[in-house]
Amino acid sequence: MDRERHDREAEPDRGAPRGRAPEASPAPAAAQSAPAEDRPASADEQAVSAEDRPVSAGEQAVSAADESVSADEQPPSAEAQPGPGSEAPAPADAQPVPGRGRSPRRRRLRRVLLALLLVLTLPLLAAETGLRANYSGTPAPGTLTRDKDALWLGHAWVDGRKTDADVEALADRLRGTGIRDLYVHSGPLEHDGTLPKSAYERAGWLTAAVHRELPGVRVQAWLGDVLASEGPDGLRLERPATRAAIVESARAVLAAGFEGAHFDLEPLHSGDRDYLSLLDDLRALTRARHALLSVAAHQIDPLPGFHSFWGTTTGHPKWWSQAYFGQVARRVDQIAVMSYDTMQPMPSLYGGYVAQQTSLALEVTPRSTDLLMGLPFYHENRFGHWAHAETVPAAVRGVRLGLSRTDAGRTRFGVALYVDFAATEDDWTAYRRDWVRWRRRPATRSAS
Repeated sequence: MDRERHDREAEPDRGAPRGRAPEASPAPAAAQSAPAEDRPASADEQAVSAEDRPVSAGEQAVSAADESVSADEQPPSAEAQPGPGSEAPAPADAQPVPGRGRSPRRRRLRRVLLALLLVLTLPLLAAETGLRANYSGTPAPGTLTRDKDALWLGHAWVDGRKTDADVEALADRLRGTGIRDLYVHSGPLEHDGTLPKSAYERAGWLTAAVHRELPGVRVQAWLGDVLASEGPDGLRLERPATRAAIVESARAVLAAGFEGAHFDLEPLHSGDRDYLSLLDDLRALTRARHALLSVAAHQIDPLPGFHSFWGTTTGHPKWWSQAYFGQVARRVDQIAVMSYDTMQPMPSLYGGYVAQQTSLALEVTPRSTDLLMGLPFYHENRFGHWAHAETVPAAVRGVRLGLSRTDAGRTRFGVALYVDFAATEDDWTAYRRDWVRWRRRPATRSAS
């Protein structure tokens, strides 16, 4: 999704992944005797003499004995009736029957279109059936929070709109959960990679307040921008100066008190080497500062090479290859999969998709990297996202099933909740009930 739009405008108080059509059966002998256009003969055509017209297939089938008899010697009887399998002669003034008279070219075109439809729909139906099967089964015991969860927070937390009371309410909400990291929107970056200090002017206050109310919870600066990968405007990672400016922006937010830098750059195409180069430079900085480097990651190809197919047909390749996802995961401390906006129309299909994504990500994420699966704490209805299908219960069940099947004992694993300002009480209840589950929510600050 366009997360910069969502995070800087959507806050209530801010003005942000065959077959071929069968050939037609050979026509019966009687049908073959019909003219090529398969229509009744007109009166003019009936007037054509036997010498001037082509011999039909039916005439070629007449026996040798009958061939010696001329038409004048054996005139047809007016009362003669057509034999079995033959057709009665059409009246001279008969009109063409609608739907008949299609040329061979038209018939071939219909076959091609039918074959194309089958090629497109059969794999899709097979894939959707597989997703539904992924949603079946029972999650393994213990596939619950490992205290590595994260929450994306909107820009209001660093621009002066939030107060100490808001931090206290947030702390009451998060106590007893598995949330350890907060990704606080502190951008966006300018298209040249720079970041104005005014974008995060209250960073020092926020980090101090969170540490006071929620000891052990880390606050990271969430930085992002639109990339110029599918249009003329945006951040251009192929420019060394732009990458260098992004590193300096990360240096600045760390100096302001943030304990890590979380990057969300979209749309980022699979195989982008400039992005990997940027991550190498950022990792050198964060390691030197004993800080965290985390990224929001695109989903992984649900079918091998699907990003290439989708990019060719739509111009937006959306997914990453599994190999590229692994390359990114090896360069960061945390990688959070944006496992929403999946175009799935039903909770069971969405949950099966999340289970698949969880397994694919686990297979290539090193154990030294925290892997987080995104949960949809927002409720939009648009192409790519249906709120009735992409629900927190479906996502959590999918995460647990994928974890159970692939690496149930993985400790550096969690979920990431997107996003605080669009979340409902039902979202928080489902997260606690289905993922945190066995913990009781502690008393609020005012009651203690």
